[in-house]
Amino acid sequence: MLIGIISDTHDDMEQIKKAVIFFNRKGVGLVLHAGDIVSPFTFEYFRDLVAEFAGIFGNNDGDKLLVREKSGGRVFNQPYIKDVGGKKLALMHEPDFLEAIAESGEFDIIIYGHLHRPDIRQIGKTLVINPGKAARLHKGQSTVALLDTDQMKAEIITL
Repeated sequence: MLIGIISDTHDDMEQIKKAVIFFNRKGVGLVLHAGDIVSPFTFEYFRDLVAEFAGIFGNNDGDKLLVREKSGGRVFNQPYIKDVGGKKLALMHEPDFLEAIAESGEFDIIIYGHLHRPDIRQIGKTLVINPGKAARLHKGQSTVALLDTDQMKAEIITL
């Protein structure tokens, strides 16, 4: 399965629109958001995704009740745990205890956000992915990630 991964959109509607167009063109089956969506109005663009969507709250998300409502109930408290393509996945925002969770061997994939820096690495048998930040805030590029669960390979894409 091909999964689109995005994080730290921080209400940057232009970058959200670019990401949605990119994920739709790639034909991803699922898009995961690793937190800091921030405002409910971002779903004006996220609703254009052809793929299934699931996300988690980050440390900057405001009106959580309205974000959850506008998302159709698809934004959750962290961690969000899901089986995808026969792989056990954990989605979280802050990387607290990331290494310990990965070293536990319980998850095939851990996705996180918060740091605004892309990261793809292996910890034991666990593939760890941070797609970086989609928003154009601070320094650095706006990025997302693609994950192929069949091959267990991920890549960072600049928007």
